[in-house]
Amino acid sequence: MNEFGKRIKSVAGAELFADGLNTLQVNIGLLCNNRCKHCHLEAGPEKKELMDWHTMQLVIAAARDIRPNLVDITGGAPEMNPNLKRFVKAMSRAGFRVQIRTNLTILTEPGMKPMIDFFKQNKVKLVASLPCYLKKEVDSIRGDRAFDRSVEALRYINKAGYGRASELQLDLVFNPEGDFLPADQSLLEQEYRETLSKEYDVDFDNLITIANMPIGRFNAMLRRKGTLQSYNRLLRKAFNKETIDGLMCRSQINVGWDGKVYDCDFNLGLGLTVDDSVPQHIRDCDPKLYSHRRIVTGNHCFGCTAGQGSSCEGALVR
Repeated sequence: MNEFGKRIKSVAGAELFADGLNTLQVNIGLLCNNRCKHCHLEAGPEKKELMDWHTMQLVIAAARDIRPNLVDITGGAPEMNPNLKRFVKAMSRAGFRVQIRTNLTILTEPGMKPMIDFFKQNKVKLVASLPCYLKKEVDSIRGDRAFDRSVEALRYINKAGYGRASELQLDLVFNPEGDFLPADQSLLEQEYRETLSKEYDVDFDNLITIANMPIGRFNAMLRRKGTLQSYNRLLRKAFNKETIDGLMCRSQINVGWDGKVYDCDFNLGLGLTVDDSVPQHIRDCDPKLYSHRRIVTGNHCFGCTAGQGSSCEGALVR
């Protein structure tokens, strides 16, 4: 058993198990227009991994069996999958609430702006990654002009009604640019709101803070800096047992671009599929087994339990 698993067992008295299945997260490909320095999937323009329509049909069938509260579509840049619209329409027709995770800059690429109207027409919730509200930090993570392009996309999104109408929800995502934990989510949200509104006339609904996991490109960056060990010590020292009940892996499954099933997108990045006691591919979906499966953990999981906790929906302890 890894160190994280031992810590969980020592404070909870048992290994980590799922407790329901509310979210079906689907990673439809690693292709992305960005090569972010902290990307746990090492996504980028050179990637070929994309979910095909056949696999999407398997996911749709699984969703009908699972009946999740949310279908959470992520990437890479999901907008770069040519089957995205078809997939979203099918999920919407089946009555599922759909959420797209966008990196914003993709919406400023040629031919991509109409995607915003498509999202609006299908009442898709948008979760937009904006690693900071300061230009220098965003550009250092994502490249030159990434911040300006992100603001440009947010203005388009606001103009469509997102962040300014209750039925069109726009949440932003913060990632630290370095080897430290996110600040208090509520305080950071105030800073985002004040700066973006005052300086850029941009509105949003909620801010989500996510800690950087020491995997993928972030792991490589820490190694180059010689700070990987100190960052891992920070995560272990900041372990908060109050986060355990809310860990995202306990109420979701993640489906990779090829249909393999994971406990979360971070485990996907490491190639750690779900426990071998349950189906490994979405074609064999069994909601009852997934809802009570043993969670596959690793020491990177300390990132989700550090401080306020971290999840795809933000801090776990407020």
